[in-house]
Amino acid sequence: MEFNTLKQIFKQVFNLFILMSISFSSLASVMLVDGHIRAMPPSVPNSAAYFTLMNHGPSIKLVGVETTFTDEAQLHTVLEEDGMVKMRQVSSFEVPKHGTLTLNESGEHVMLMGLKQPLVSGENLELVLTFDDGSKLPISLVVSKQGTAKMHSHEHHH
Repeated sequence: MEFNTLKQIFKQVFNLFILMSISFSSLASVMLVDGHIRAMPPSVPNSAAYFTLMNHGPSIKLVGVETTFTDEAQLHTVLEEDGMVKMRQVSSFEVPKHGTLTLNESGEHVMLMGLKQPLVSGENLELVLTFDDGSKLPISLVVSKQGTAKMHSHEHHH
């Protein structure tokens, strides 16, 4: 009896694995390389997420981000108009074929608006990225005061 139970469990797990492999096949090519959410003082209602995605497949567009810890998450870019730097919401970011998409403090980023709780440095928060083909990629980012732009510029000096 015990052997049959184990056999049934193995069969169910194997079938689940096969179904997951099929349903997430389009996302198998897109993966999170690194990233963080900017730590903000408790009185500040907004923050931003910065990360790098690597794509090992065909071009795909990031079209949205879902969170449970904000009222809204928007894709933003930074533009210079008439000598002034301005943020603008955009509809998508392209993750190029066999390339990377890097969101950072001086350019494209995810604006996290209406924080539902204060951000705590060191905690991991979940976001779900949505792509133009309908696929979704859950990611986890650490809350950090250190910016990726600062980390990368520091690395280049050595």
